[in-house]
Amino acid sequence: MSKKFIAVTAVLTATTALAGCGSKSTGSSSSNGDTIKIGANLELTGAVAAFGTSQLNGIKLAMEEINSAGGVNGKKLEVVSADNASKKDESTRTATKLITEDKVDVLMGAAISGDTFAAVEVANNKKIPMLTPSATNDDITFDHKKNKLNDYVFRACFIDSFQGKVMADFSADNLKAKNAVIYTDNSSDYSKGLAKSFKSEFESKGGKIVAEESYQTKDTDFKAVLTRIKTLNPEVIWVPGYYEEVGKIVKQAREMGITAAIEGGDGWDAPQLVDIAGKENLNNTFISNHYTSEDPDPKVRKFIDAFKAKYNTVPDAMAVLGYDATYMVADAVKRAGSTDKEKIKEALANTKNFEGVTGKISLDKNHDPVKAAVVLEYKDGKQTFNTKVQP
Repeated sequence: MSKKFIAVTAVLTATTALAGCGSKSTGSSSSNGDTIKIGANLELTGAVAAFGTSQLNGIKLAMEEINSAGGVNGKKLEVVSADNASKKDESTRTATKLITEDKVDVLMGAAISGDTFAAVEVANNKKIPMLTPSATNDDITFDHKKNKLNDYVFRACFIDSFQGKVMADFSADNLKAKNAVIYTDNSSDYSKGLAKSFKSEFESKGGKIVAEESYQTKDTDFKAVLTRIKTLNPEVIWVPGYYEEVGKIVKQAREMGITAAIEGGDGWDAPQLVDIAGKENLNNTFISNHYTSEDPDPKVRKFIDAFKAKYNTVPDAMAVLGYDATYMVADAVKRAGSTDKEKIKEALANTKNFEGVTGKISLDKNHDPVKAAVVLEYKDGKQTFNTKVQP
């Protein structure tokens, strides 16, 4: 979520700001060197367009606040946004264009893990710092297969190994579930990472995975697999996917008489989910997320009020993460004291106790935030707070 909260502006000492746009730059001209260019590589069309659009809105709000407070180091922030169309190959091309043609100082994005992976090599090869607001797959910042840190890549969100553990623990401890089915989007790095983490933790607590099923992005008919799942009578169905397919899965499951708890991660969090699944069908479903709009914290309330005033809607997790990520970049540029790429990279790596809307953020040695998650329950289509889990 985003917000105009005092704690952040105090950290930035009235410095940062972004002015967002859809597929072009917004802000004052950089020809005289009076701006700091942020390249936003986002999913503005395609399968997860809701994520990229919401994230860009959060970025825009943060930039407006920062610029109106004086900018960063005497310069205004300018966003150059580009649409990767929710495609990996486009994300690679878009990241390259933002660096080589638009000459941005920092990359932001992408929103989802697969599209972010596609830009990681570009950022490392071009030696430009990149901060993803919301890509949660563990290997985004640190390649565990190669045991190698992606030096120029950072994130503002928690990681899947934590998110999967949170929901496995919730299933076992809060719902008292003894068995579960895992239903994975086999074409998604995000979904596969969450499935692995959930399974490991759930089994470590004595739970049994009675079946593992899979689907593909853009699938629409899930009845055959759901028929098999129904015969197993699971207590929990773990569906770590994105809202478009998840909504159809939930709707079809309920129509078939499946009443088990259905769970997922932050990839569910889009307003479209309720439209696709139906309000009543979402009852007894739970997700992990980065914040709750019910949080009474004053800085959260300020952000929500500012976002609603600008966009006439309650901000989702993608919006707040875009907002927090923008302030993180501004904070790093301020501490770097210049737009030198190496200095910004080092400043991002040294981010400690940054006060964001989603909580206090310190990056660990793998460039990952150490921060809490919340578990939300859908009740008649509305997200309601259930519990908060510290790392």
